[in-house]
Amino acid sequence: MIDRYFKLAENQSSLRQEMLGGLTTFVTMAYIIVVNPQILSQAGMPAEGVVFATCISAAVATLVMGLYANYPIALAPGMSLNAYFTYSVCLAMHVPWQTALAVVFCSGVLFLVLTVTRVREQIVNGMPDCLKHSTATGIGMFIAFVGMRNAKLVVANPATYVGLGSFSDKEVQTACFGLGITLILMARKFHGAILIGIFGTALLGILRGITGWPAAIFSMPHPSSTFLKLDFRGASHLGLLEILFAFLFVDLFDNVGTLVGVCEQGGFVKDGKIPRVGRVLLADAVGTVFGSLTGTSTVTSYIESAAGVAAGARTGLSNVAVAGLFLLAMFCSPLATAIPAYATAPALILVGVLMSQSIAHVNWSDFSEALPAFITMIATPLTFSIATGLSLGLISYTVVKVAAGKIREINALVWILTVLFILRYVYLAVA
Repeated sequence: MIDRYFKLAENQSSLRQEMLGGLTTFVTMAYIIVVNPQILSQAGMPAEGVVFATCISAAVATLVMGLYANYPIALAPGMSLNAYFTYSVCLAMHVPWQTALAVVFCSGVLFLVLTVTRVREQIVNGMPDCLKHSTATGIGMFIAFVGMRNAKLVVANPATYVGLGSFSDKEVQTACFGLGITLILMARKFHGAILIGIFGTALLGILRGITGWPAAIFSMPHPSSTFLKLDFRGASHLGLLEILFAFLFVDLFDNVGTLVGVCEQGGFVKDGKIPRVGRVLLADAVGTVFGSLTGTSTVTSYIESAAGVAAGARTGLSNVAVAGLFLLAMFCSPLATAIPAYATAPALILVGVLMSQSIAHVNWSDFSEALPAFITMIATPLTFSIATGLSLGLISYTVVKVAAGKIREINALVWILTVLFILRYVYLAVA
C-alpha cells in the first residue's frame, strides 16, 4: 500500500531509503527549533509558544507536501522572513507581534488564492531554463557558504568582508574532520554517508568537550501563549499593506527558488516543468496560515531538503518521517537541538557541491543565457537571499535578451515579473 501510494518503485526508492533521507533532512534543519524562537522572542513573543508553533507548523506543512504532492521537500518557518518579522516590522515599525501575525495570516490566505488560481504554478513553469539551472547552482553555493560559516571556516573580516577562520579553533578542527569523513564515504558511494558524518561529527565534538550531552530529553510544549493571538483589527489598518506585500513577495520567490533548486538536484524536473507543482505550492500556503494561527512567521520550503535528497529521498514518504520528528521534537526539543551547527556544516558544504552540478546544463556559448545564469548564481550567496538572486537573474535576462534582439524569447510572465522586481527595488526596501 505504501509503495503504491508514494510510487516507491517508480521512483527507484525504498522504505529504508526514504526514512534515511527524512532523518537527514530533519537533522540538517532542526536548528530552526532553537533559532526561530530566539529571533521572534526579540519581538516580544513568548519563546515557549514559538517552539510549539515552529514544530507544529513545520509538521503540518511538511505532511501536506508529502501526502498531497509526494515530494521530499520539507517546510518550516523561513529564516529571512522571521528576521523581517522581528527587526523590520515589530522593532523598526513598532508593530505589535499580534498584529504582525494577523498580517502573516492574510498573506497565507492570499497565497492560497494565488495557488488555487494557478498563478504561482505559471510563475514556476514560466521561468527560463537557464534560470532554473542557475538557481539550483546558486542555492548550492549558498548552502555551501552557510556550511562554511557554521563551521567557522569563513568568518567576518572588516577589511575584506569575509576571511578564512582559525584552524586552532576546536570547532573548525571538528568540522574539518567531519567533512573529511563524509567526503570519503560519499566518494565510495556509502549509503547514509551524510547522516553518518553528522552524527560522527557531533559525537567527536562531545568527546572533545566542545558540546555537552543534552541537559534533558523531554519538555512539555506551551502553546497557549501564542495560539490564536492574532490582532486582525490592527492588521486591517491601511498602512500595513506594504508589510503584507513584503511577506507575500519575498516568500513567493524565495519558495520558488528553493523549489526549483531542490527539484533540479533530485531530477524531478520533466521537460522543463515540475510535475504537480500546484500541489507543491499549496503546502507552504497551508503552512503559513496554520503557523500564523499557532504563533510563528511565514512558513516556506527549506533548502536543507537537498541534504535529504542527496541521502536518497525521492518521494513524499520521507516527509512523513520529517513531520513525525517535528511532532516528536515538541516534547524532545532539548534532544532534537543537541546537534550543533558545526556538525551539520559538512553536510551542507557537500550538498552544495551536488547542487552545483546543474551549472553544466547552462548554455554558456550563448551570452544571453550565460549572463543571467551567472548573475543568479553569484548573487544568491553574496546577498544571502534566494529571492534576490532569482529577481536579479530575471531582470538581467530580460535586459540581455532585448539587447541581443531576442525579444521573442521573453514570455509574458517574464515581462510581468521583471516589472514587478524593478518596482520592488525602487519602492520596497526589503531583502
